[in-house]
Amino acid sequence: MGSLERSGLHGLFAVYKPPGLHWKHLRDTVEFKLLKGLNSKKQYTPKEHIRFLLAPKEGSERGELTLIAKNVPALSEHSLVRGPKYTSMKVGVGHLLDVKSSGVLVLGVGRGNKLLTDIYNAHLTKDYTVRGLLGKATDDFSDEGRLIEKTTYDHVTPEKLSRILAVIQGSHQKAMVMYSNLDLKTQEAYEMAVKGLIRPMDKSPMLITGIRCLKFAPPEFLLEIQCMHETQQLLRRVVHEIGLELKSSAVCTQVRRTRDGVFTLEDALLRTQWNIHNIQTSIQKAAPRVEAELEKSQTIALDHPDPVGQSVS
Repeated sequence: MGSLERSGLHGLFAVYKPPGLHWKHLRDTVEFKLLKGLNSKKQYTPKEHIRFLLAPKEGSERGELTLIAKNVPALSEHSLVRGPKYTSMKVGVGHLLDVKSSGVLVLGVGRGNKLLTDIYNAHLTKDYTVRGLLGKATDDFSDEGRLIEKTTYDHVTPEKLSRILAVIQGSHQKAMVMYSNLDLKTQEAYEMAVKGLIRPMDKSPMLITGIRCLKFAPPEFLLEIQCMHETQQLLRRVVHEIGLELKSSAVCTQVRRTRDGVFTLEDALLRTQWNIHNIQTSIQKAAPRVEAELEKSQTIALDHPDPVGQSVS
C-alpha cells in the first residue's frame, strides 16, 4: 500500500448522497475513484542497473558473440510487475443517511478519520428539509410504507401547523437545557445561552433546535428542521406525530440534509465530481472551518459548567 503523506488526502469533505443509494456503496465508489486517481498519476522512472548481454562481435564475419555492458530497467520496479502503487485506503463516513434520504454526507480520508470522531463528539447541529403529505398514515411513516388509514385534512390551516411547530420547538429547547447539565442561574450558563452555545456534551435523544414551515400547499407541506442526535426515521416520525396533533394524519415523502456542521449543500460534491482533484480541493477549502469549529467546541467543553456552576475539567 502506498503512502498518502504526499497526496494531500488528509481531512474532511462532503458529497451529495442521492436517494436510493446506500451509504456503503457511496463510500466504496469514492474510495475506488480516489485509488484510481492516485494510481493514474505519473510514476517515478524505474531505476536502471548494468547487465552484461550477449551481442554480435563487431567486425566478426562468423557471427561471433561477445558480452557488452548495457543499462536496463530493474523489472522489479516496473508497474506491470509491481502492480498499482496504491491498493487500499480507509474512507470514513460521518453522520449516516439511510437509503431513502438524500443530501450532505461528510467523509474523511487519512487523518480525517480522526476528525470524524472529533466532529461527532462536538455535537453539532444539522439542517434538514422534510416534506410531508397530509391525509394518510403508513406503518413506517413514509409514503412507501403499508397504508394503515386515510383521513381528511380540510380543517388543517397554516396557523394550526405553526402553533404545533412552536410547541415542538419549545419542548425540545427545554430538553436541550436539561441534557446540557446547565444551571441557568450561573453567569457562565447565561453567557452561553446569549451566544447560542448551549448544547449537550453527551449523547441524548433527538433534540430539535429549530423547526418552521417553508411551504404549505395541502395536502403537501415542507418543513425546515435544525436538530442533533437524530436519525432520518425519527424525523419521519415527527411528521407522523404532527399529523396526529392536527387531528389528521401525515406521511413523510422526503428527507434531505442541507447542512451537517460546517458543511452545506454548496460544499457537497455531486457524483460527477467524485475525483481526486475535486476532493483534494474540497478538503483544503473546508480545513480552516473544521479547525475553527473544533476549537470553539473544545472551548465550550472546557468552560461548560456543571449543575452547581463549576467548570467540568
